[in-house]
Amino acid sequence: MFKKYQIPSRSLIFQFFSDFCELKKLIVMEMLNGIRNIIFDLGGVLLNIDPKKTIEAFGKLGMKQLVGDKGLSYDHDIFYQMELGKVTSDEFRNGVNELLPQKVSFQEINDAWTAMLLDFPVVRVELVKNLRKDFKIYLFSNTNAIHVEKIHSNFRNQHGFEVSSLFEKDFYSNEIGYRKPLPESYQEIIRISGIDPNESLFIDDSLQNIESAIEFGLKGFWLEPGQKIEKIFQEYL
Repeated sequence: MFKKYQIPSRSLIFQFFSDFCELKKLIVMEMLNGIRNIIFDLGGVLLNIDPKKTIEAFGKLGMKQLVGDKGLSYDHDIFYQMELGKVTSDEFRNGVNELLPQKVSFQEINDAWTAMLLDFPVVRVELVKNLRKDFKIYLFSNTNAIHVEKIHSNFRNQHGFEVSSLFEKDFYSNEIGYRKPLPESYQEIIRISGIDPNESLFIDDSLQNIESAIEFGLKGFWLEPGQKIEKIFQEYL
């Protein structure tokens, strides 16, 4: 005979999740001991994104689904070359056109490619501003020239000032020539910024990126699916 299994109530599940979030907050507060620098990832941490919107937009242009296991990034080499800054924006758009059944305008490619980029919530702007009172804040994102231009434009329109002013330095993979999780990427931002990795906390929503950062000597905190950075750092709001 099978024992009857009782499904936990919604209130119990909510309480468990709340307790888990509280534990994560305690962990990150403990990790801040001895920390002088915080390096934030962008998409999924500070910036809201929805990669499915780009996948759907390219699908409407006729592109076959060239996505990774998690459906978050395109596997074709042209997308990775773009994130490494190895191709220009026009070369990228021409490369994307080669993947389509019929050529479309550069603007249509731009619109599809940037469809995933949503908003940078006010609460996270305030969070970064408040954290700057106690820490040096940096940004490190795997991204590309078209996205960077769109992110900066959207932020300027939404908040009325430049997103770069929130950080000591904002690092983008296409500008430094390395993508996370390659060790060379962390080495490069440490070299340019002059920070001590032992005094630096890296926050990313990719466990692979966090693991590689820790192996390189940085402190790391994985922002897990469903977590909000403003909840983790609630004491700074």
